[in-house]
Amino acid sequence: MAHFLSQLSIITIFVLVILSLYFIITFWVFIDRFKLLEARIKIEAESLKSMYAFNSNSISQFSILYSYLEKVKNPNSTILEAAFSDALRVSTRNLTLLSIIASTAPFIGLFGTVVGILETFGKLGDQTSAALNVVAPAISEALVATAAGILVAIFAYTFHLILKRKAYELSSLLNSESKMILAKSYNEEE
Repeated sequence: MAHFLSQLSIITIFVLVILSLYFIITFWVFIDRFKLLEARIKIEAESLKSMYAFNSNSISQFSILYSYLEKVKNPNSTILEAAFSDALRVSTRNLTLLSIIASTAPFIGLFGTVVGILETFGKLGDQTSAALNVVAPAISEALVATAAGILVAIFAYTFHLILKRKAYELSSLLNSESKMILAKSYNEEE
């Protein structure tokens, strides 16, 4: 491995460092958001289940909506929409970053490959003969950057879609809870 790294050009190393940072950020964002969304989904699902079973007249105190509802006398759609929007905004933080990484990583890798191939052809111009055993290792070294870019993009895009689905689940639960709260407050008024 050390021999391989010592053969890499400065640009290829720079590209691989950037892609390594992308890779670390991708996993950090995924783990952070996944844990948060899983915990919130569990809480909201239990709260909604309790409301459906009419075991409680109000929402669970652990629900995201609870902190908004305790500040008003009568629940209304405006306060519930504000809570809903705030919860989704916080829950989907950094999803755009995953999308950016997924879309730019292959291009960064491709840039490293193009520069590596240009350097290879530049070196070949100085030599009197160019055999396959001279060209092939240099080209394969350059293609490592593209492979790394594609690998990072695959993880970033996959994690983005997983988190987007989890955010949709949370959104659906909050929407159902909001409707139940409004229905209960409407029935209490009558």
